[in-house]
Amino acid sequence: MWKRIIRAALLAAGFAGASLAAAQVQAQAADGPDTLIRRAVDEVTATIKADKDIQSGNRQKINVLVDTKIAPYVNFNRMTQAAVGRNWVKATPEQQGALVREFKALLTNTYAGALSSYKPETVIEYRPLRYAAGETDAVVRSVIKGASADPIQLDYYVEKLEGAWKVVDMNVAGFRLVENYKGQFNGEITNSGIDGLIKKLAALNRANEAKAKSS
Repeated sequence: MWKRIIRAALLAAGFAGASLAAAQVQAQAADGPDTLIRRAVDEVTATIKADKDIQSGNRQKINVLVDTKIAPYVNFNRMTQAAVGRNWVKATPEQQGALVREFKALLTNTYAGALSSYKPETVIEYRPLRYAAGETDAVVRSVIKGASADPIQLDYYVEKLEGAWKVVDMNVAGFRLVENYKGQFNGEITNSGIDGLIKKLAALNRANEAKAKSS
């Protein structure tokens, strides 16, 4: 159930990300987290609305959009560590690197799949920001409204790290993305160990890639 809701929200929002070139980092660091998220969402949705190939499901162009507009704005290390939870410290540096790599691929495939069915008529409304000046974490709250679907809550949990705001979690229709993965990951580690989780994520990513190529 929660996977369907998460996918629906990502589909509606075209999950926000902005490419942070070195020359832009200092200027963007002065902006509030809501400004950055809004700008990022606008960039992604404008790209989709202007590109008929993306609207028709061109996976190559969608992958480029994910890599350039989404992935740079997410702290995958922080998300992976939080999802693995208490077992993170039990993993070797090599295992930690593999977990981050496979979790990033999993999320990237999810975003790309969602964007392949994006509807240009989607409307995004923002709620008051949960943030105080000087703090290093904030919640940017929004509601996604589609022409043929019920409104969906989508909140971005962001942290300011090394002068830039990065997404570290999302709340989708009441479900915290990282927390839901945490339960799955801990269950897999209990049954098969850390290497078992890595193998399962790798197999899932290979299956997702094969499906994308065949579609």
